Amino acid sequence: MMRNTGRRWKRLEESEMKTESLRETYGEELRNLGRTHSNLVVLDADLSTSTKTAIFGKEFPDRFFNMGIAEQSMVETAAGLALSGKKVFASTFAVFLTRTYEQLRQSVCYNNLDVNFVVTHAGITVGEDGATHQIVEDLGIMSGLPNMKVTVPVDSVETRSVIDYLANQGRGPYYVRLTREKFPVLNDPSYEFRPGKATVMKDGDDITIMGIGIMVSFALQAADALKSKGIDARVVNMSSIKPIDRKAVIDAARDTGKIVTVEEHSIYNGLGSRVAEIASEEYPVPVWRMGMRDTFGKSGKSWELFDYFHMGVNDMVKFAEACFREEPRYENLS
Repeated sequence: MMRNTGRRWKRLEESEMKTESLRETYGEELRNLGRTHSNLVVLDADLSTSTKTAIFGKEFPDRFFNMGIAEQSMVETAAGLALSGKKVFASTFAVFLTRTYEQLRQSVCYNNLDVNFVVTHAGITVGEDGATHQIVEDLGIMSGLPNMKVTVPVDSVETRSVIDYLANQGRGPYYVRLTREKFPVLNDPSYEFRPGKATVMKDGDDITIMGIGIMVSFALQAADALKSKGIDARVVNMSSIKPIDRKAVIDAARDTGKIVTVEEHSIYNGLGSRVAEIASEEYPVPVWRMGMRDTFGKSGKSWELFDYFHMGVNDMVKFAEACFREEPRYENLS
């Protein structure tokens, strides 16, 4: 069942939005959990000051392992620690974990081990680090691995809840995708993450915008603008990519008849692909996908890149309006 956050989205100017770092929240929550979970261990691949696992390492040096620039070794060590009964969190930049595909597949996923991979610096919000570091294919790679579960938190509140869930209730393997930039805080502090459950951030009857990560914040702003055009848009946070909330997709198809997916990821093998698969199988309606269109990223300021790739709020408004009128033309987004 989809859950409403209980708060009404209020349109705010960017300067008024409360923003918080997802990766700093991750590091702080690891430290807090380390105080009550003596079997929790953390691994990093020479990037702990950036991924913020250093916050845990400073307080618990005997349970923190810096594996150096050796991601394959980190994954294999994480597998061994999980087999010995440890609750394992392993981190690096998203683009660097993908080089361990064989180890992830053979050692972790094949054996269905309880390892939580929490990566940072995903997507085009990596900014000036450029195309080589702006991975936009990772959700497809990770979702394709049997047993691997995949989540993209929408804000710091959901990040904290995801990490708490993994430490106390969840069982890996898990892939949690975080970013470099700070994101607006959208959820109430009481929010609780549950795998396979979507959250209705704003209800609407005319069209549904389903998003992940920063794109949910953009979608809420776009929904405000669409309202002035006579279009009542539902906005859904689909943070759980795998397992995915099939009922949320079916409900959106049945209730609004049109779905737009928005993601800081390639439109291939990401959220849009998953939603389109479900809709085609269960309740066929038009599904349009907004995201990176078979291209690599580009060096530039994070927020400017969204406009460059036609993924910002203004482009989302034009895209959703065209989809509502069933006349989407990508050239109109330039």
